[in-house]
Amino acid sequence: MTRLNLVLLIAVMASALYLVRTQYESRRLFAEIEKTLAEARRLGIEHERLQVEKREQATPLRVEKLAKEQLQMRTASPAITQYVTLRDPGAAAPSQGARATTGASGPGLAASVGAQ
Repeated sequence: MTRLNLVLLIAVMASALYLVRTQYESRRLFAEIEKTLAEARRLGIEHERLQVEKREQATPLRVEKLAKEQLQMRTASPAITQYVTLRDPGAAAPSQGARATTGASGPGLAASVGAQ
């Protein structure tokens, strides 16, 4: 009978230790989940803030202002625009003194190409 009691005592102790270990692991994982959710919320708020900042930076007025001030671009007008026509289909390069406007430089802005 003593042997059976000793085996049962060892089984109860092992079960208790396993229960404590499982509860500890469960609490640790729950704390990690909470920490990760808080980080996800913080990143979501930062993402929204950056999206707003991106929209503010890309306003047409700001882009035009930067193009004029930093790139020294000017508004396209018929007085400063020269149109280049291709006379020979084999000659693709414009003459050295020719200027062309590009649509890639923004709405209402012209970029000069060629020698000045």
